[in-house]
Amino acid sequence: MTLRTKLLLAQAPIAVAVVIVGVVASLTNARLARSSELILKDNYRSVLAAQRMKEAIERIDSAMLFLVAGERAAGLRQAEENTPRFEGELSAQELNITEPGEREATSELRARWTAYRQRLAAFEAAADDARRADYFQSLGPAFLRVKEGTEVILSINQDAMVRKSERARQIARSLDAVLIAAATVVCAVGLLLSVMLTTRVLRPLSVLRQAARRLGEGDPQARARVHGRDELADVAREFNTMADRLSQYRASSLGELLAAQQQAQAAIDSLPDPVLVLGLDGRPVAVNRATEEILHVTPVSSSSSLALDPLAAAPPDVRAAIEKVKTHVFGGQGAYQPAGLEEAVRASVGAQEFFFLPRANPVSTDEGGLIGVAVLLQDVTRLMRFDELKSNLVATVAHEFRTPLTSLRMAIHLCLEESVGPITEKQADLLAAARQDTERLQQIVDDLLDLSRIQAGRIELHQRPVDAASLAREALQAFKVLAADKAVDLRGEIFPGLGEVNADPERIELGFANLISNALKYTPAGGTVTLRATAGERTVRYAVTDTGPGIPGEYCQVVFEKFFRMPGAPARGAGLGLFIAKEVVEAHGGTIGVDSQVGKGSTFWFELPVLPAPL
Repeated sequence: MTLRTKLLLAQAPIAVAVVIVGVVASLTNARLARSSELILKDNYRSVLAAQRMKEAIERIDSAMLFLVAGERAAGLRQAEENTPRFEGELSAQELNITEPGEREATSELRARWTAYRQRLAAFEAAADDARRADYFQSLGPAFLRVKEGTEVILSINQDAMVRKSERARQIARSLDAVLIAAATVVCAVGLLLSVMLTTRVLRPLSVLRQAARRLGEGDPQARARVHGRDELADVAREFNTMADRLSQYRASSLGELLAAQQQAQAAIDSLPDPVLVLGLDGRPVAVNRATEEILHVTPVSSSSSLALDPLAAAPPDVRAAIEKVKTHVFGGQGAYQPAGLEEAVRASVGAQEFFFLPRANPVSTDEGGLIGVAVLLQDVTRLMRFDELKSNLVATVAHEFRTPLTSLRMAIHLCLEESVGPITEKQADLLAAARQDTERLQQIVDDLLDLSRIQAGRIELHQRPVDAASLAREALQAFKVLAADKAVDLRGEIFPGLGEVNADPERIELGFANLISNALKYTPAGGTVTLRATAGERTVRYAVTDTGPGIPGEYCQVVFEKFFRMPGAPARGAGLGLFIAKEVVEAHGGTIGVDSQVGKGSTFWFELPVLPAPL
């Protein structure tokens, strides 16, 4: 018998108890229904007949009053209509006699009705002047006797209905008590039997638990003695097989395991970078020598003072990086690989400063079960120093190159303006081309300087409340001359109610400059560039729209990357303008993006949070 069948049988007493309670309840309801049915069958019809007879006799009496008043036709018509009604209801009453005394009362009513009809016939045949005296002397008293007869029958049946209703109420109370008692007893017995059967079915689990505890405490002879052919017996047999194999493994392979552990420890100790192996609880179960010497982190098994938090001695940024990669791996996302050197974390250990790039790989069993994560903190200190040196070198060269380049641009401009003498048409063409190249070179130098400041972390913001509309107006004004030179219509659509933003005007103007200059570069002569400023929900949105060639959809997500240039486009800069604009906007807590279609121009936009209005 399977475990499923046993568990279902253990619940059978409760099911039987529910069925018994349902049967008792059904019988109770049936008995109460029969009581109500008897009341309706025996008495309600008689009550209805008595009421209708009473109504009919009253209408006949009122018809006789019409005759006294001289309205003979109306009175006879009403009497003819109600006499059969009374007769019919009296006949129905004679066929529905159910209570003691009801037969005598019905016979008396029949006699009174017969006498009344005889007097009624004599009254109708009497002369008009004799009817008044005849009504009050004979017909009226006969009417009252018939009416009293109907009321007697009505009273007998109404009293019987009250008695039967009270008796039904008493029966209901008795049946309620019986039902409650039966439900209590049956449910108690069913629950007791179910608990006993369930306990018996699950008793092998207790045996398994005790054997597992003994085996975990180091007793190699612990075995689960369970008899049967169900699933629990199969589990017990598998447990015993596992215990036998563990005993054999301990006896034969303990030395090999220790040797393998020593070899694994020696392998990770040979690595110069810190390595940690974290268990499922996030605590280090193995570390190499570099981890102990640099980060002062030791495994849990050999840690005493740091038992609660073995990573407490590590720098805070390193702990945060370990937590990040551990969460990534334990979240089922596989190995963690850094995107680049920008993910390196700084760690100050004593007088030394390190940069570590975290990597992580899952540690799994042969069956694929996750048992831990191996974290490698790659030391990229020298690479970061080289990168910093490169940035400083680029910034120095660009800065030194700016002064002579400015002089060269001025000289070319003066020559083109013929301030130093007339020039030929061919010379003007050569100087115009040279001016374009110097402008492009000047843009590259400016971008490199801005990039070097951003990469070196020197993008300092001096933020203050600034009118959002004034930022857009100043940006437009700065490019009016350049737009006129390129024969491009530069427009501004600045909507009211933009509010104020907390911004560094110089840095935001740098973002505007890169977006507007980029739009002017790619907009042909006769085209339009529009700077639109609109108010959003807690933000202000700036959008620079051009009528240029547009950007293919596959490049809209990468145009803000450093040194990106669209394939096939002419080289007009270092590919840093949009990257710098993105860094400036995000440094202000804003967002930036682009909407574009080939042949329909582009819209570069960014949003900045608006300061709340003063109360």
